[in-house]
Amino acid sequence: MAGGVTKNDVRRLAEVAGLERDRALLDRAGTAERVADILRDRITEGYFPPGARLSEQSIGGALGVSRNTLRESFRLLTHERLLEHRLNRGVFVRVVTVEDLDDIFRVRTLVECAAVRGLGQGPYGPAAAAAVRAIEAAVRAGEAAAADRAWDELSTANLRFHQAVVALAGSPRTDELMRGVLAELRLVFHVMDDPQRFHSPYLVRNRQIAETLLAGDAATAERLLRAYLEDSRGQLSAAYAQRIAEGVAER
Repeated sequence: MAGGVTKNDVRRLAEVAGLERDRALLDRAGTAERVADILRDRITEGYFPPGARLSEQSIGGALGVSRNTLRESFRLLTHERLLEHRLNRGVFVRVVTVEDLDDIFRVRTLVECAAVRGLGQGPYGPAAAAAVRAIEAAVRAGEAAAADRAWDELSTANLRFHQAVVALAGSPRTDELMRGVLAELRLVFHVMDDPQRFHSPYLVRNRQIAETLLAGDAATAERLLRAYLEDSRGQLSAAYAQRIAEGVAER
């Protein structure tokens, strides 16, 4: 993967100036937590691919934060398994292992299915109904992206669909947990580098789950979601293992 990552680094890290727009998201203190939030989102959106080296000078300058603040944010994201420090080389976006991927899906199945199951049967309360509408909105965004053949946008919309599913639980802690898990999953999709293949077939299933929830049938939606996640894990895990075996994601 070394050659491909270097090429991506040149293209994507050249866009680091876009981080300057994120300055407005920081308070005057520029806390490490807020910087970590921004960088996590950027990783999820694909600005920094697996294996990319993160430049302290470029990122710190773009965000207008101190080196100490930036290093603390790197430490937080390393704890979340999104970054890794390589001795005498710097900080890099992690390349997820096959074992990591299987564990990610175990966590997703536990959390996402529990969030849907916790709804019970409809009609839902105001908060749950709003969360279901957010799921349907994510599906519509994915359908629009597919119609435009905007595959990276489809990938982002699909992750937002799953974030919205987790939001059904109404738990800020669970939301925070899944933000990290789904960002880590996005690292896998960057290695696969084929969002159409791994997201387009599931768009119809996203729609089916959303409509089942809108109809107030959480029990059926949970069964659909569990089967969906198992099929997705099988497809993605096998393909990812092959890419690793081919040396595509070598560090």
